[in-house]
Amino acid sequence: MEISVVIPAFNEVKDIAKTIADVGSYLKNHFSSFEIIVVDDKSNDRTLQIIQSIDGIRVLKNLKNHGKGYAVAKGMKAATGDLLLFMDADNSTKISELDNFLSELKNYDVVIASRGLKDSKVTVSQNFLKTNLGRMGNFFSRILIDENIRDTQCGFKLFKKSAKHLFDKLTIEGFAFDFELIFLARKYKFKVKEMPVVWVNNFNSAVRWYDYPKTMLNLIGIRINNLLGKYN
Repeated sequence: MEISVVIPAFNEVKDIAKTIADVGSYLKNHFSSFEIIVVDDKSNDRTLQIIQSIDGIRVLKNLKNHGKGYAVAKGMKAATGDLLLFMDADNSTKISELDNFLSELKNYDVVIASRGLKDSKVTVSQNFLKTNLGRMGNFFSRILIDENIRDTQCGFKLFKKSAKHLFDKLTIEGFAFDFELIFLARKYKFKVKEMPVVWVNNFNSAVRWYDYPKTMLNLIGIRINNLLGKYN
């Protein structure tokens, strides 16, 4: 299997069918073998029914709502590809961005999308509160996780199969799992490349303002976990 694409989904009834169609069309034109894995995180709308009606994809479902990190990890651990990508169900970073990522795997093990680089293009911004809370989170992540990464949270990340075991070590089930993932990649000496992308905000996002303070507390928790040897 050349590539696996994992899409976590929670109440994505408005976007999920189009996202899967876009991903499928791109993969057919660029890869000889691929799989699309959609993980439903106990949606309470029609998301699960929609994805179960689509041919040619693998559907995994959680029996209760765990969070994005849990859903991503479940999909990535089930994936069989030599390359592993996870991306957001709302298509805020389109699958075509992969064109620029693949060549970077000659020198890197993990390639992550970024809205924080000079060449990044944010075509529809988040509201004032989310934008500034996000900047605050990025500031603390550079202090506590990796000073060289400007945007850990963009939901479009590509991995070589050799880095797959990082998902076995994740402890955070919610939105802060990206922080932990980057921290673990650095800890285990994987080479990480941050790449600019075109990103479009989805105003139907499941992320709420109160998720940001929780996320920042998780940053401290990651450092404590490391000191306690939980990642060894």
